[in-house]
Amino acid sequence: MVGSLQDILLAFVNDAQRNLKDAFDIWAQSLRAQALVTAILTSTFLAWLICPPVRTSASPSQITKSPWVSYALVSTSLFLLSLSGGAWTLLVNRYVPEPYLDEFFHIPQAQVYCEGRYRQWDDKITTPPGLYLFSVVYNKITMLTCETSTLRFHNLSVVLVIVAAAAQCRNLIERRQAERVGKVASTNLSLYSFHTAINTALMPVIFFFSGLYYTDPLSTLAVLLSYRHHLQRVGPERPGLLSDMWTVILGVVALFMRQTNVFWVVVYMGGLEAVYTLRSVKPGAQEFLTTLHDPPLSNSGPDDWFFCLLTIAVTALCNPVKVLRQIWPHLTILGLFAGFVAWNEGVVLGDKSNHIATIHLAQMLYIWPFFAFFSLPLFVPSILGFITRPLQTIHSLILRPNALFTIPWALLTALLSAAVVRYNTIIHPFTLADNRHYMFYIFRYTILRSPLIRLLLVIPYTVARWLVWGSLSTTTPSTTQPSGPNPRTAPALPKAAPESDGQLTLLDSPSSVSDTTPTTSTAILWLLTTALSLVTAPLVEPRYFILPWVFYRLLVPSWSFASVGIGKRIDLRLVLETTWFVGVNAVTMYLFLFRPYVWKDSEGNVLDSGRLQRFMW
Repeated sequence: MVGSLQDILLAFVNDAQRNLKDAFDIWAQSLRAQALVTAILTSTFLAWLICPPVRTSASPSQITKSPWVSYALVSTSLFLLSLSGGAWTLLVNRYVPEPYLDEFFHIPQAQVYCEGRYRQWDDKITTPPGLYLFSVVYNKITMLTCETSTLRFHNLSVVLVIVAAAAQCRNLIERRQAERVGKVASTNLSLYSFHTAINTALMPVIFFFSGLYYTDPLSTLAVLLSYRHHLQRVGPERPGLLSDMWTVILGVVALFMRQTNVFWVVVYMGGLEAVYTLRSVKPGAQEFLTTLHDPPLSNSGPDDWFFCLLTIAVTALCNPVKVLRQIWPHLTILGLFAGFVAWNEGVVLGDKSNHIATIHLAQMLYIWPFFAFFSLPLFVPSILGFITRPLQTIHSLILRPNALFTIPWALLTALLSAAVVRYNTIIHPFTLADNRHYMFYIFRYTILRSPLIRLLLVIPYTVARWLVWGSLSTTTPSTTQPSGPNPRTAPALPKAAPESDGQLTLLDSPSSVSDTTPTTSTAILWLLTTALSLVTAPLVEPRYFILPWVFYRLLVPSWSFASVGIGKRIDLRLVLETTWFVGVNAVTMYLFLFRPYVWKDSEGNVLDSGRLQRFMW
């Protein structure tokens, strides 16, 4: 038995080595000067957008030069990401030259659009034509053809731009949080923001589909661009009409990628802008209710959640004109979307029979293990604290005024989770019919094993939820989270940073604000939007969790290890996260490329004309 197992392992290792060598040879032979120059130019241009080596300071007449080491770090990271993504797409084109799975619908539709036949539509496609219109424009600019191989390379460019968009979003989040609490914020990009952006692009579900012609990367980018614009609107200066129009345009572009993006560009961003407006209003006669109660999540308990919602409702009712003035662009997007739904007689385009909206509350249970798996390195401080000081950790959780860690709340959520498992677990036929997706095996070996196991999964759901919310609400122990003034009513803040030369801000810098937690209202709006985008979907797919994870990841504050030298300057969790993502990507890409199989029925007859099937998210 032992000898047989050793032979199997040895054969597997030899086979893996041979496959990897062949893949490396294919990639090395394809490296040409043109490809390298393109990667260099792309990475340096995006690095200039993220961390420009020459910038204008606060004084318009003064030009400052940033240390080239920061610019080199950013451009080199993007260059390596470009090479990695290019190698992945190249290998997909080599080993899977024909359209695979959903590409079977997307690629022919894009080719039809490239030929100018915009009225021809495949009824099996359920999402809007944003991806295909983007491909038409992209190919006209680059003068490429609409072949399968070139269409797949579109998403590589998209993922690289996601890095720039995510870095700018995280940087703006830190600046807005600094303005809110009255801190001195650096105008420079923080290293934490850039590393977060790199890890966002490396997130396995996003990076995997950068090598295939799927909607998800472009949809993510469109929403991030809308979010970036929103974060610019909620600064100290009041947005003008041009900003309002851009909000509508970017929101409509996001809806052209995927219908469910309406929740993020309307509910989440519109809600955040409403809260931003309410912070500036003068208290009414009932000051207790007309002053917005919105403490940092690190200082937020169950009563804070209740009073946050109550004061938002009361203050909004007392100031409807101010709120409408700020959010009318989002209401316009909602009106346009409602018009589309009325015209289309439903949200889904094409095949409506297999995508009927329903109430699927179990989605809000599945999301926490998904987050916990991909964000595992972010939980290292919590896990190490529990291992080294279990009694102290439990004691602090019990006494900590956080809505998700009190014993009554834990019992309530556990009971609600059990009720959802018992009465609202929905198994979509697609989940059980397609063993090419990892979700098939997750359901098969957990939820479908037995009713008892399904119920016992409430425990990992709860633990995963605690870890996720703990990463959002926990910062370095020495960090204080003052409520602080709001940017409109407070006096002008001091000049941002002593390092006004554009260098990447480290965690030990006096101007670093990377460790500031999100506000209670932001967490509530994120949770509400996540629920709205998921509970109406009967099918469980990791791709549906991408945007909730991206927004969660952008809100996670930094953590510094005071006892570790370099840990004072950078968040070591992000180094672990990068390593983790690279490892997961390597495994999933290897399985997809080198472990195909053929469908057979119970009698061993080959199905689907003997086409090779492959594992994927």
